[in-house]
Amino acid sequence: MKHVRIPEDRIGVLIGEGGATMREIESQAEVRLDIDSETGSVKVETVGDPILGLKGPDIVKAIGRGFAPEDAMRLLDDDMQLFELIDIEAATRNKKDLRRKKGRLIGEGGRTRELMAELSGADVVIYGSTLGIIGKPQQVDAVRSAAEMILDGAPHGAVYSFLERRHNEMKSNDIEYHQFTG
Repeated sequence: MKHVRIPEDRIGVLIGEGGATMREIESQAEVRLDIDSETGSVKVETVGDPILGLKGPDIVKAIGRGFAPEDAMRLLDDDMQLFELIDIEAATRNKKDLRRKKGRLIGEGGRTRELMAELSGADVVIYGSTLGIIGKPQQVDAVRSAAEMILDGAPHGAVYSFLERRHNEMKSNDIEYHQFTG
């Protein structure tokens, strides 16, 4: 059994209309969720396939960190789907610095966050002081590297060029893989 704590404003999203989201997670991930809506504490207990059950806490955590339930459920699509959190606050000196760096990650009108998602193929959410990523290992790695570049002060243009290169590498690797296996 695992314990996950999620922000109170995300409990309703985790439960869903009439408990629908919670039941969907329990059914698909073969877990039982015990949600304390006062504290945001969620007990995740595996009741079926232990491998599927391992994804349960990550699904709950992902929803807690701002992902839509259907995006968090992508973690069950295959064994290669990963969930990673980057603590933006750890890379800052104070609240003002946190706001500035979070703003740089989001970009004007959300453009930087959108490009990280679009060019990597991963789902990317910025919530509170974290950046969450759901995707395959190479997708997660591309977003993590881009986020670290931005947090380290790299110009957005350099980060976009890096993401374009990684996008093209992933595309050509995917083509080679399908030619080899097809």
